[in-house]
Amino acid sequence: MKKLAVLGATGSIGDSTLSVCRHNPGLYNVEFLYAATNVDKMLALCIEFEPTYVALSNDLASLKLKQQLKDHKLNCQVLPETEVLSLLGSAEIDSVMAAIVGAAGLKTTLAAVYAGKEIFLANKESLVMSGALFIDAVKQSGAKLWPVDSEHNAIYQSMSPMLQENIGHCDLDTGGVSKILLTGSGGPFLNKALNEFTSITPDAAIKHPNWSMGPKISIDSATMMNKGLEYIEARWLFNTNKDQLKVIIHPQSVIHSMVQYKDGSVISQMGNADMRIPIAHVMGGEKRIISGAEGFDFFSSANFTFVEPDYNRYPCLKLAIQACYEGQHATTTLNAANEIAVQAFLDERIKFTNISTIVEHVLNQLTHQAVSSIDELLVIDKMARDSAVELINRGIIC
Repeated sequence: MKKLAVLGATGSIGDSTLSVCRHNPGLYNVEFLYAATNVDKMLALCIEFEPTYVALSNDLASLKLKQQLKDHKLNCQVLPETEVLSLLGSAEIDSVMAAIVGAAGLKTTLAAVYAGKEIFLANKESLVMSGALFIDAVKQSGAKLWPVDSEHNAIYQSMSPMLQENIGHCDLDTGGVSKILLTGSGGPFLNKALNEFTSITPDAAIKHPNWSMGPKISIDSATMMNKGLEYIEARWLFNTNKDQLKVIIHPQSVIHSMVQYKDGSVISQMGNADMRIPIAHVMGGEKRIISGAEGFDFFSSANFTFVEPDYNRYPCLKLAIQACYEGQHATTTLNAANEIAVQAFLDERIKFTNISTIVEHVLNQLTHQAVSSIDELLVIDKMARDSAVELINRGIIC
């Protein structure tokens, strides 16, 4: 059995990952669970899976969990935050589900990459921020990288073995690929009148029509920034140029993405909107395993429709695509400013339409520079966050 670490264990991807583990009890031993502050949920997971190690990024929550584990006479060792990276690089771990949302997941994911682990990549921000540095580290360490996002997993499944074996360094032209078609639902406001966008509330924005996700990624789906981040991720995973990557809105979320070939063929991956499907694919490796998801019913499904993205409706998508070809400093800035803006919207400090405005303002303040290290990226990340916070606090664009 492989020894599995689940980073972001109490989130939606963590839930789906552990559900797949329940359906395949002989495949993985859950060795390490890592989350932020949810003590009650982490305790329940410890009771069920009995991991050797557990950690919470919040010190007070960690102390509370330690006491509760003691009260339940569980032998799970609560690691201090300072020891998490060392554990991920040790022989105690074989495979890592990297599902911490946002830039916070970069260091842990990279620690597993540097150690040559099997990486189930559900943290898109790692590639959005570090791009070429991340892909180069994967190649140098010999880490095995599996894309977990439903769209990137669909692209991966629709490619030939030759391309799959060279993820990050695919030669799409030699592999006969004409274009990668990245699909997105369009979120909950696909048909909403544009003049009503300023009155959108956080409660309305987090109600995705097809997927059950956390609040941050749900807002990103509503703005289609999520698709923009996925566009940047796809650029690095599949080594695309601008002409080889296109976003298509597919409101039904049944076709999760497609690969169009030079001969005119289009190969896609389809299924219900259930993250256990791509997770089971990557965790099963070379064989198909039970995911726990329902099979797709063709006779009860709606007709499939496809729509060209409207950048007036989705300015965040346009900003992300532009940043993708400006460099890693731009994509890091984009991601950082967006995280601050989304949280401000969730806290009802700004309007829905201010999210893209803040991101654009911060990008326009950016000093173009070459990036050669993760430390440099983290400096850019902090500068962008500080700039976004200042804009919001001063109320300049609100």
